[in-house]
Amino acid sequence: MNINELKIVVTGGASGMGRHFVEQLLADGASVSAWDMNEEGLASLKANYPKAPLHVAKVDVSKEDQVKQAMDEAWKQFNGLNALVNNAGIFRDSLLVKKDRQSGEIKTMSLSQWQTVLDVDLTGPFLCTRELSAKLVEAGASEPAVIVHISSVSRAGNMGQGNYSAAKAALVADTVTWAKELARYKIRVASIAPGFVETPILQGMRPEMVDKMVNQVPMRRLGQPNEIYAGLRFIVECDYFTGRCLDIDGGLRL
Repeated sequence: MNINELKIVVTGGASGMGRHFVEQLLADGASVSAWDMNEEGLASLKANYPKAPLHVAKVDVSKEDQVKQAMDEAWKQFNGLNALVNNAGIFRDSLLVKKDRQSGEIKTMSLSQWQTVLDVDLTGPFLCTRELSAKLVEAGASEPAVIVHISSVSRAGNMGQGNYSAAKAALVADTVTWAKELARYKIRVASIAPGFVETPILQGMRPEMVDKMVNQVPMRRLGQPNEIYAGLRFIVECDYFTGRCLDIDGGLRL
């Protein structure tokens, strides 16, 4: 596929890495539907790209009705779609069980912390992938399409992220499952597992915490959003790539 032929939905597209994807895709000639809960971020995107083929929608990807409505709108806006990036994600970090050293109180990850992350980070991609795939199959699309999940290096397991790790690992498993199921319809499914990437989330952390993270990376630096986008572009343009997860982590998992 050529990047400039994309009619693509990017979830979590109003800020951070998702916003970088949206801006780079527009620069490369794609038509983009950016979804997010951040209305201010979506408005600024529209203001910054008034003449671009850009559609924005406030969407909670964990809500089935909102996903269906937004997919219908984006499909009509661009007279069809052929790509999706499941980028929207949240954190609700907590140890499963922790005993307070002073009080002896037992603290646990709440059901809300667990469920909220799985709702957005796993159910969201399921709903978005299902709705786009159903539309493509119903339309009998003869041209190829591609769906990319943004997983994480945390899919291998990370302390304090039992919820997030579970969701990101499941995304990679579903990458394989859906790639097998959808290949007959010319729909490729892949995933990217970034390591520590320099985004506003990391910029808000204490410097000593960031240094600790960087010291775990063999390349001794944070990744840049444009490096993750390079992986996305490779997947889009390599028509023989499907069912695999592309690690872009500076060697963190070596």
